Amino acid sequence: MALITKAIKGTKDVLPAEVHKNQYIESTCLSVAERFGYKEIRTPVFEHTELFQRGVGDTTDVVQKEMYTFDDKGGRSITLRPEGTAGAARSFLENGLCNEALPQKVCYLTSCYRYEKPQAGRLREFHQFGIECFGATSPLADAEMIALAKQVFDELGVSELRLEINSIGCPECRKKYQDALREYFGAHKDELCPTCQERLERNPMRLLDCKSPQDKALAENAPVVLDYICDECSEHFDSVKNYLNAMGIEYTVNPKIVRGLDYYTKTVFEFINDSIGAQGTVCGGGRYDGLIEEFGGQKTPSLGFGMGLERLRLVMEAQGCEFPEAEKPDLFIVALGEKAQLKAVEIAQDMRNEGFTVLLDLNARSLRAQMKYADKLGAKYNIVIGDNEVENKSTVLKNMQNGESCEVSLVTFVSDFYRISMDEQLKDLEINGEAFDFGSLFASGIGED
Repeated sequence: MALITKAIKGTKDVLPAEVHKNQYIESTCLSVAERFGYKEIRTPVFEHTELFQRGVGDTTDVVQKEMYTFDDKGGRSITLRPEGTAGAARSFLENGLCNEALPQKVCYLTSCYRYEKPQAGRLREFHQFGIECFGATSPLADAEMIALAKQVFDELGVSELRLEINSIGCPECRKKYQDALREYFGAHKDELCPTCQERLERNPMRLLDCKSPQDKALAENAPVVLDYICDECSEHFDSVKNYLNAMGIEYTVNPKIVRGLDYYTKTVFEFINDSIGAQGTVCGGGRYDGLIEEFGGQKTPSLGFGMGLERLRLVMEAQGCEFPEAEKPDLFIVALGEKAQLKAVEIAQDMRNEGFTVLLDLNARSLRAQMKYADKLGAKYNIVIGDNEVENKSTVLKNMQNGESCEVSLVTFVSDFYRISMDEQLKDLEINGEAFDFGSLFASGIGED
């Protein structure tokens, strides 16, 4: 039987040598979110199909063309989540978070699934960092959400980003705009793609987001939504801009932004970067004041964003952003013989209990082979334990970075290792050009209660 050796098209493995980059991005996202008051939420990878049809919108490309939908063994229509907001909103209602103090702020790192043409920065299984803020009416919430996204980019060292914002109004004022779009595109109906011809009556705003070159050209001269929004929506948008100005966040108003999902109202925004070509939107979001009500809850003004993590990493790599190095093992123990192996296991267990990363050879290889293996792993220190070391209760600890060695006791190995490794770290740490000195630190009063 032939081996199955290839991942499904549109999916990608993250190998051990690279995963620390993803972990760095993810931990930065969660750290920033926490500082803004967001707590992590985890929702199921699949939901009832109706949740996305009602929430995302049955006229969107996501619902019409891209969802992974199937019937389960009970005959229910199930869909792998194409985005994170609908599931978070469902959880907000089902678990009674709507009865807690508002706003409720949640964030997530989640996998999403869309059937679309794989290309750089666009996969069929991809991952998002997202935030959702349920129960916030103030335009300050919109500006703070944008500030959170920017903070993530700043801390990761991402540059050359454009922030584009728009307001698509509330459902009431948008009716006038939709009528204007029907009139404009209706005059060109025969020129539209078949999908947009169907959308023209049901949801003409979707025509502005069509990828067809001919439809995109027509959309260039279409009516602009900002000319149709009501006074309340206009005031809200002006306040968002004022808050962004106060925060020193630069932006451009782009009246063509409508986003690809139907639940958006009022503020919409995108962070765009051109480092990886056409797939330049690394973060997008906005308000969805009617979504909770659409799901059967009380009217709950809400907002959020999604940030594509694979795309973000591509941008960082294209810009040469710095990633921290992958963590190296603290110690590799070379053991020769049965007695040495037992002592190595004992020391390794004690070291791991104290939080150190310690590795052993699991294949009973020769001294030379074990040393070579330790070197490939990049261990910071190593020791060799044989019959003589067990008998003498001591061994030699070697620093693999600078080649220095010293004798250490096997009886007090953990404490000795801690002291030696700390001394090595302090040698490299300088404050104002002078070697770090705990004595001077406490003499200066730092560290006192």
